[in-house]
Amino acid sequence: MPNKFTKEIDNLKNVIRDSFRIRPNHNPVYVDVSGHLKRLSSQQHQIIFGRRGSGKSCLLIYFKNNKAKKEKIETIYLNIDEIKRLEYPDILIRLLLSIIEELPSKYRWIHKFNPFPDRLKKTIKELRSLLDEASESKITQNDGDTTGLEGSLTADKAILKAKKEKKKERTTEYTKSKLNKLERHLSDYKSSLQYALKKTRAKSIYFLVDDFYLIPKNKQPDVIDYLHRLLRSTNFYLKVGTIRHRTKLIRNENQTIGVELHQDVEEINLDRTFENLESTTNYLSEMLDSIAEKVGIEKASEQLFNRDALQSLVLASGGVPRDFLNIFVEAIDYSLSSTNPRWLTPTNIWKGAGRLSYRTKINNLRNEASDEVSKLERVYRDLVRFCLEEKKTTAFLVSQAEVQQKPQIHELINQLMDFKLIHVIEPDTSAASGRKGRFEAYTLDFSLFMEPRKRYIKLVEFWKFDDNYRKIGIREAPIYELSRAEQALMTDDGEDTEELIEKIDSQDK
Repeated sequence: MPNKFTKEIDNLKNVIRDSFRIRPNHNPVYVDVSGHLKRLSSQQHQIIFGRRGSGKSCLLIYFKNNKAKKEKIETIYLNIDEIKRLEYPDILIRLLLSIIEELPSKYRWIHKFNPFPDRLKKTIKELRSLLDEASESKITQNDGDTTGLEGSLTADKAILKAKKEKKKERTTEYTKSKLNKLERHLSDYKSSLQYALKKTRAKSIYFLVDDFYLIPKNKQPDVIDYLHRLLRSTNFYLKVGTIRHRTKLIRNENQTIGVELHQDVEEINLDRTFENLESTTNYLSEMLDSIAEKVGIEKASEQLFNRDALQSLVLASGGVPRDFLNIFVEAIDYSLSSTNPRWLTPTNIWKGAGRLSYRTKINNLRNEASDEVSKLERVYRDLVRFCLEEKKTTAFLVSQAEVQQKPQIHELINQLMDFKLIHVIEPDTSAASGRKGRFEAYTLDFSLFMEPRKRYIKLVEFWKFDDNYRKIGIREAPIYELSRAEQALMTDDGEDTEELIEKIDSQDK
């Protein structure tokens, strides 16, 4: 690395490492390259999509602590990670309590000795009581009627008639449901929120919900549907951060449950992929340059890398900003341990990427994919066998016709992409050798084959172009049939994912 930047590089590493610590009370480092802050300021309900490390939390918290304050926008922030172990509808009750109890502080100051007026206090009390009840409970109700003594007096004699006592009892059993109560009182909760907003003297309040994908997938449409109905036609605006293919926003039954993108909610997409490697490289370079300028390094993406190293860093990161910066810091440390380093090289990059290996990504999958872990690992293992063991190449094609026929299997491919174990490189391409149809093209993550470099497989260099300006190697890639993935789901191969990869690695030795 250039000696003149020794102090600045130390400072740069510290700034980058600090940027990984995202907490609601922390002011993170955020570089607004694409104008997302301005879009987030709009009075619209929005879904912010992005893979792990794409900057969702950073964007929301930076907006809360900086942009919103400057523009006098009131915000309420909640990370679903705090309540992810709750069952439905308790998770919904917690969200409601968060909105009501976290109303702007100036509202509570006005009511210093009575933090919430009676109307809101009643709502909070009811919700807290409801939270502690069973989700469903059977209630038995007894109805009885009894007749007593009757007396009458005639001229002849007093007659006391005892009317036979009868007792009729009717037992009614019914189910009391939390969800029914939440539905019955939705209008009341909305009214309470509107009342509270008037008292705050704020024009609007933004409800920032982070890591929405941690809610069980089958209940996500119900949660987003309720929140949207609660806040619709009010001056409360919902801003939800989540991962695209691990999120289900709508369910069609007898009636539609959930929200529809571009109609009920606006979409903000933070993901940068390999579909346009040049654009992704420019974006990440601009981000790095902006951060480096803060410590006195101009045009870091030009000064700190040799000719091929920057591209290697983009490929190693999968286009994910946090991984890009993390690998960059690790590569600097590796470079500085060598003799008289002039700049970062591809070797530095791949060595630095070691800590973000496939093992880390598989662990993330196991920790977060809940009931789909087994399915995802089986499909992933089959993809690894197909590419590295059978076809000995890094890329594969998926038929668009088969995508239409087997959407649930294709969804697993998409989720593997969200976990950064594979990456899309071309969403619509033809295939060479007379293979008919249109295809999606993917590459395995570079952590599987770049360090150490596996000589027995063909590295598909999709970032290079032929004379017809077509990406090299994509059209020649083998076709992975989704029916094969379907079969893998029904077969217990009895293998551990890491052991399989190590076994394939040994073929190169």
